[in-house]
Amino acid sequence: MSRSRTLPAIVSGVVFSLALVSCSATSPLPVPPAPSSASTTAPAGDGVLRIGTLFPSTGVQSYLGGGQAAGVALAVKEINDAGGVLGKPVEMLARDSGDVTTTTIESSIADLVSAKADVLIGPSSSVLAERVIPKIVAAKLPMISPAATSPRLSSVASQGYFFRTIGSAALEGSALAKTIGGGKARIAIVYFDDDMGRAILGTMRASLAASGALVSVQKIDGTTKDPAPIVAAVKAATPDDVVFVSPFSAMEQNTGMITQLTAAGWGGAKLWLTSQNTADYSQALPVGTLTNVNGLLEGVGPTAAFAAQVAAVAPAVTDLLFAEEAYDATILAALAATAAKDANGAAIAARLREVSAGGIQCTTYRECLDVLKTSTDINYDGISGAITFDANGDTSPAHFGLYRYGAEGRFARVGDVIAG
Repeated sequence: MSRSRTLPAIVSGVVFSLALVSCSATSPLPVPPAPSSASTTAPAGDGVLRIGTLFPSTGVQSYLGGGQAAGVALAVKEINDAGGVLGKPVEMLARDSGDVTTTTIESSIADLVSAKADVLIGPSSSVLAERVIPKIVAAKLPMISPAATSPRLSSVASQGYFFRTIGSAALEGSALAKTIGGGKARIAIVYFDDDMGRAILGTMRASLAASGALVSVQKIDGTTKDPAPIVAAVKAATPDDVVFVSPFSAMEQNTGMITQLTAAGWGGAKLWLTSQNTADYSQALPVGTLTNVNGLLEGVGPTAAFAAQVAAVAPAVTDLLFAEEAYDATILAALAATAAKDANGAAIAARLREVSAGGIQCTTYRECLDVLKTSTDINYDGISGAITFDANGDTSPAHFGLYRYGAEGRFARVGDVIAG
């Protein structure tokens, strides 16, 4: 399923980009250990698992909210059909995250704390996730994002309360290195000098270090007005393929760079866009400019079976972007509460890593419950793929969709790539 980012909505695109990638501010912070799972105290929760959702129903990202909310709703239905958590039905408390221009998410979290939520699923935005991590730490309320991909989130000190079921975009560099030319092509990269661009460059450079396949690295930033010198440097390196990494907010630069790279002979299947600039260019570029150009986006593609299940609980939802990751986040929260025998935020946070790795593999909530009858050690791998949380709350491997453009400037999924 393609992602519906249409151009040229440049002003909205700026806000949208800010909501997807982390901005500014602090240096990476050390990551404290996760809350201890070795508690012998009585359950701190009231026995009812309440899942609060933080998806956008207002703002420029509102189109993302429906699919993720539907994924949570489907998971809650399946959990309750299997007997709930600790013998009681799970409750879902839906709240709006808004976007980065508002304080909606802060108000929603305060409301969810008052409503006795035990775990939060969301938000979709990396910026919002980073912004509210201090609040969830103070409330001892674990938060699992299905869509926040910024590399910065790996180094924000969350004291073991922030997790994500979507891979960090930093791994996109590894995915690209693995995919382009079977790892044997001569590659040039043109990257925007921001957190995302540097992260993708770093993992691509590391992946290609032994082969020497990275033959040209060209940096641009917000002051780069003329792409011609960059394109000339790329041409001089005679690469087989060119990777172009840039944010959605730099759309004027993006269209200029794509136009000149294509004119210089690095269009079609030789050009690779990345998660921040793979967008609908049907209104921004002439017909045919992007024919056979490649793109990479985070996340798995929905199966027909999953889409049918979602349709049964949310028939109006048509865009399932990140719905699988939201579904798996919900199942993992329920399994963590079950394993802890405590539907309480701190107890759930302490068990999330444990139920995601190292034990007996299970792929549905009901199957995992059966395993927990005879073992305390399970490894849930869900519909979004294998999920293994590390000490930073990141999951690996990361799943990406491979997309290809048609002549009209729109893209469609043609394959899958796993990295990490």
